[in-house]
Amino acid sequence: MNAGPAMIGVPGDGAAPLDTRDARPIALDRRTRARAAVAGSIGNLIEWYDFYAYAYTALYFASAFFPSGDRTAQLLNVAAIYAAGFLIRPLGGWFFGRYADRRGRRAAMIASVILMGAGSLLIAFLPTHAAIGAAAPALLLVARLMQGFSTGGQYGAAATYLSEIAEPGRRGFYASFQFVTLIGGQLLALLAIFALQTSLSETAIREWGWRVPFVIGAGLAGVFLLLRDQMHETAEPAANGSDAGSLATLFQHPRAMFVVMALSAAGAVTLYTFTTYMQKYLVNTADMDVAGASRVMLIVTFAFLLLQPVLGTLSDRIGRRTNLLIFSGGMTLFAVPLLGAIGRAGSLWSAGLLVFASLFLMSFYTSVSGLFKAELFPARIRALGVGLGHSIAAAIFGGTAEYAALLMKQIGHEQAFAWYVSAVCAIAFVVAWRMREPRAHGHLA
Repeated sequence: MNAGPAMIGVPGDGAAPLDTRDARPIALDRRTRARAAVAGSIGNLIEWYDFYAYAYTALYFASAFFPSGDRTAQLLNVAAIYAAGFLIRPLGGWFFGRYADRRGRRAAMIASVILMGAGSLLIAFLPTHAAIGAAAPALLLVARLMQGFSTGGQYGAAATYLSEIAEPGRRGFYASFQFVTLIGGQLLALLAIFALQTSLSETAIREWGWRVPFVIGAGLAGVFLLLRDQMHETAEPAANGSDAGSLATLFQHPRAMFVVMALSAAGAVTLYTFTTYMQKYLVNTADMDVAGASRVMLIVTFAFLLLQPVLGTLSDRIGRRTNLLIFSGGMTLFAVPLLGAIGRAGSLWSAGLLVFASLFLMSFYTSVSGLFKAELFPARIRALGVGLGHSIAAAIFGGTAEYAALLMKQIGHEQAFAWYVSAVCAIAFVVAWRMREPRAHGHLA
């Protein structure tokens, strides 16, 4: 535990001194901690597989729910529903964050995975526009709202759980598995699409094959329930006090919330630009075929996954703040040239290398994304602060990234989106520069 009162956020935060109720070490051996972290991470993987299955199947089911208009217009409609799933995430972040701080991280993670599976099951069996007319996209919206609500809660609960279950001194390594499994969810979604592309014709995928990934996602949510006994609660909910999960208590840490939101904004806009939107960018701008774009994203996403524990471990040596400065400064300088070069890539290999360069810079953020946020808040409002702050930024900047990019392309100013990404990252760089090192001055013992 740090000596003396710890001040959180940028200079002048005025946050309360470290609450001794937060410094309760977890009496678990290394093996038990590892099993609990794996179980919690699997829940996170399933959650994000379900969420990304929508993004990667959109190229195939867009015409089933929005049959009129050109290809970009159909994708815009699907992207709007995708964005709606983000817009409800702050509500999920508040609900599940409050629940996690009052009832336990484990309970909140299990509930959010079940809700995500229900949303996937609904999408898997949705009738098309040809069958039920305008009710089809309306029901698609309901399913995405369920998934967005779930995701808003899962992020804060998972970040808090992995940060608290970790061994002191190795938190960067343990907490990096939040994004290992988040990226693993993306990777599994890509693998599902790749399997469909190699086993079915494009016509068959458009007619019914796109539903298969959602059926798998719903089934995985059920499997997760079998692993719940491996997860150990990281703190007694009663020990957090009667003000646990309280917005009033959270608002006593305004600078910590600002730091979370500013850095989450940059992380969200870059993550969704260089992952979920990138497949469409390679098809729609770089003129690659869908199968080729999927193969590129499959390879670079796997490499992205492998970077997480490496750079998470690095943060245990150099500090979270240094990681964040490398990410935000690098993206400020290179977002515009990287996106421009990817759009002009002459081959799959060159496109893949450029996307990997982008994701390498991203990894300095993603590897510590949940951890540095968890370190900024005391235990009684930790899941709420992480979940709500991240979800608000992700809703505004991540959920609209794909829509904004497609809109800029449609009106003939595609490069303006790249400058927008750079500007958001420049603000994050200033915030990271002025913040104090969370590892040294944070609320985790």
